[in-house]
Amino acid sequence: MRWLIWILGLCVLATGLTLLADLNPGYVLIALPGQRIELSLNFAIVLTVSGFVAGYLLLRLLITAVELPSRVARFRETRRREAAYGTMLEALREFFSGRYARAEKTAARAVEQGAPADIGIVVAAQSAHGLRAHGRRDGYLERLSAEAGRPDAMTVVSKAQMLLDDRRPEEALATLALLPVKHTAALRLELRGRQRIGQWDLAPALIDQLEKRGVFSADQAEAERRHAWRQLLERRSGDAGGLKDLWKRLPERYRRETSVAAAAAAAFNVLGLGDEAVAIIESSLDADWESGLVTLYGECGSANALRQIERAERWLREHRKDGALLLTLGRLCARQQLWGKAQSYLEASVAVEPTYSAHLELAQLHDRLERVDDARKHYRASLELAVGQIKRASG
Repeated sequence: MRWLIWILGLCVLATGLTLLADLNPGYVLIALPGQRIELSLNFAIVLTVSGFVAGYLLLRLLITAVELPSRVARFRETRRREAAYGTMLEALREFFSGRYARAEKTAARAVEQGAPADIGIVVAAQSAHGLRAHGRRDGYLERLSAEAGRPDAMTVVSKAQMLLDDRRPEEALATLALLPVKHTAALRLELRGRQRIGQWDLAPALIDQLEKRGVFSADQAEAERRHAWRQLLERRSGDAGGLKDLWKRLPERYRRETSVAAAAAAAFNVLGLGDEAVAIIESSLDADWESGLVTLYGECGSANALRQIERAERWLREHRKDGALLLTLGRLCARQQLWGKAQSYLEASVAVEPTYSAHLELAQLHDRLERVDDARKHYRASLELAVGQIKRASG
């Protein structure tokens, strides 16, 4: 239908121009030296328009001929860039499909074709890392460092991730330090690196930032902080001054937390500061009862064991069926040579919760009292329980 409308329109236009030409009797006179040329006005108009169109077309042809080499070059560059991006897309598909060997070769080919070098090298390096080809991976990392005058977040985070996986935290942290501002992924990697090299004093601040950014829930952040404080306390077990200073700086809510208190008490006890260890455990147990911490209480070398016995006996009023507390009381009484009370508490502990530790303490007590048969019986029971625990753990 459209072509019919065009034909009708052209016919109407031709008819109109013909009628207009018949109504125009004018002419054009061109005077040249020795010559006179007379043309009808209509023909002159047609000739002028035709000349203009021919000149325009000739000029466009000349411009196109001049620009043709650059247009061909641009066309070839566009085709090459499209091919390079297609190859890079294929490399990414192979990488995320877990076909690392193909991904590495395809990424290298994409870079040769002109794809962005940083992306291609990162994909190739990650692929070589997945194949555990550390030599090739390190080669890519060297190229990556050379490519980027100022490494961006992608290259820095990728390199740091691979270095951490390869147990090279110092190099990973040095790489992350190149970022002027660390985003969430970089902060997570930095936390891992600090933990790996034992820089636990820097961990709480990083955990705070990650909690604000929603990486850790409140409970997860608290667990991570407790772990960091425990590690710090354990590492101060050889330095009395440093341990006391750290304990003073420790936030109050962590001092009463069971696992942190246990780490602190163990560290103080190793340094021969038993009274400090006892005070820490007592404060924690008053806030939150934990049988494991009670066991450590009996192992602390306090100068005033009688006071410990009195404190433990007060706890016993509320925790009569706690085998660990009865074992601790037995140990403390044996240390003070209160043999009758020690035997009574240890036998009660075995009755409530038979453990190899309670049987061993009873065996040693009977040894001191030269009760050979009773000692042998409890040594045997202790050994059987210990072997049973080992079997369950290994089975």
